[in-house]
Amino acid sequence: MPANLTPEYRNADEVFRQAKTDEDRLLALEEMLSTIPKHKGTEKMQADIKHRIAKIKLAKEQKGGKKGFSYHIPTEGSGQVALVGGVNVGKSQLLKSLTHAEPEIGPWPFTTSIPLPGMMAFEDIQIQLVDLPPFSPEHTEHWVPEMVRSANVVLLVTDLTEASLQDIDFVMDRLDQVKLKLVREIDPSQPFNIVQKRTLLVCNKLDGPDALGNFEVLKELYGGRFDLISVSALEGTNLDALRRAVFDLLRIMRIYPKQPGKPVDRSTPFTIPIGSTLLEFAQVVHKDFLNLKFARLWGTGAKFDGQTINREQVLHDRDIVELHL
Repeated sequence: MPANLTPEYRNADEVFRQAKTDEDRLLALEEMLSTIPKHKGTEKMQADIKHRIAKIKLAKEQKGGKKGFSYHIPTEGSGQVALVGGVNVGKSQLLKSLTHAEPEIGPWPFTTSIPLPGMMAFEDIQIQLVDLPPFSPEHTEHWVPEMVRSANVVLLVTDLTEASLQDIDFVMDRLDQVKLKLVREIDPSQPFNIVQKRTLLVCNKLDGPDALGNFEVLKELYGGRFDLISVSALEGTNLDALRRAVFDLLRIMRIYPKQPGKPVDRSTPFTIPIGSTLLEFAQVVHKDFLNLKFARLWGTGAKFDGQTINREQVLHDRDIVELHL
């Protein structure tokens, strides 16, 4: 089995192994597919997971006929972030302000009816945001929780002008019903069949009346469960801080590959999970580098520039690595 499998993937794999029904197996396989590192070393694993998903779905259709429909947004960039929340909390405005997407924006309910992706720039990488239809007691699209399940992390958006406590609780309760839990950090002590998603509570409309007071209320009520950030998507307040918070939420780091004898190219870093080793980075770059002879390091963990390192060396954000076959 290739290295660099994330804790989320391993948890989903354990869920699959212990699942008793096709429905639970399908949910676990979809979580495995969304969290498996995408590189040459896992191509066969990805194909196998997709085959098993298709086999279960086909069996379900043959038993009961195909019901409804769903959406799938392929992950692009360095990670996929789901924007979830109640009605009119400003998710679409947030997507527009952070990306080049052009969602329909209006004061009426349910303006967003299909998932809409956009690419958010953070320094030298791109992160995919996906705006989803709202969670509401009146109507919630049946496929929205599965879109949340397939994302890497979640932005739970609320409205500071209303301090929408009921909306926040409804979203969490609705996801709890399908064994999806929004959390600050992954808790390994949770039951094996609960899928956990790292979540940031984004308190929007900081420009509105009573916003600061409502933010303090939200911190008191939800600060024990989530990190919170206050923003105004309309006026652009704190959006740079939000970009940084999203990057931190993904738990990834940027590594710059350097060809021997050439200057480093900082335009297109590789992104890998925090805590990854040299060997795991080499595997992401190309399968041939699994047989690398040695590597040189410039960065946080190096005692001096160009230090020779071994395969078990843990890398850090913005390290420069020169691989030698």
